[in-house]
Amino acid sequence: MFSHILNIGLRSSLIIVVLLILTRLLGKKQMSQLTYFNYITGVTMGSVAGDFISEVDMPVVDALASLIAIFILTELNSLISLKSHKYKKIMNGEDIIVIKKGKIIKEALKSCRMNIDVLLMLLREANVFSIEEVEYAILETDGSLSVMKTPENQSVVKSDMSIKIDPIKNLPREVISDGKVLKDHLKELNLSEEWLDSQLKKNNIYSAKDVFYAEVKSDGTLYISKD
Repeated sequence: MFSHILNIGLRSSLIIVVLLILTRLLGKKQMSQLTYFNYITGVTMGSVAGDFISEVDMPVVDALASLIAIFILTELNSLISLKSHKYKKIMNGEDIIVIKKGKIIKEALKSCRMNIDVLLMLLREANVFSIEEVEYAILETDGSLSVMKTPENQSVVKSDMSIKIDPIKNLPREVISDGKVLKDHLKELNLSEEWLDSQLKKNNIYSAKDVFYAEVKSDGTLYISKD
C-alpha cells in the first residue's frame, strides 16, 4: 500500500516537473493567448499527465514521448504561424469586429455564434455600459473583447477640457507583419497596395520585406517599424 502511494507521488512529481519545463520552453504565449490550437494541446497534455499518474503501468518513456511530441507540434505551429498569415488565420482564427462606429454588426455576431447578452457582458467587463460609448469592439482570437471608446468618452474625457475632437477615420489595423503585406486588412480599410508602396517610399523604404511591422493608425497615417 505504502509503495503504491509512493509510486503515485513520484510519478506526480515527475510529470509536474516535465510539464513545468515544457511550459517554460513554450513561453508566455501558451498561457496568455489561448488559441484553438493552444487549447487543444493544453487539454491533451493534461490528459496524458492524468493517465500517467493514475495508470501506474504506463511506462515513463511513453508519457514523455507523448508530451515531447505535443511540444514539437506546438512549436511547429508557432513557427509556421509566424511565416504564413493564411495558416495562422486557419489554425488560430482571426479577430472579428463586432461593433463598428457604434453599431452592432449582426453578421459578425452570427459568424462567431455570440448573442447580444454575451456581447453586453463582455462590454461590462471592459467597463462599458452603453454601446453608444463604443467606437469599435473587436472579439479577439482568445475570446476576449478589445474596446475602443468614442473620442468624447476616452480618458481623459476631451469634451470636459474643451479640446477639439478629431474624428476617428478608421480602426488602427496592421498592414505589414514580418515583411508580408496583409492584403485583406488593406481591403478592409479600402486602401490599395499602391497606396502602401507610396507611403513606404516616403520613408525611404522600397520593399515591404524590409518592414517588420506597419499599421494604419486611426488618423489614416502609417506607423512603420523596421526592427
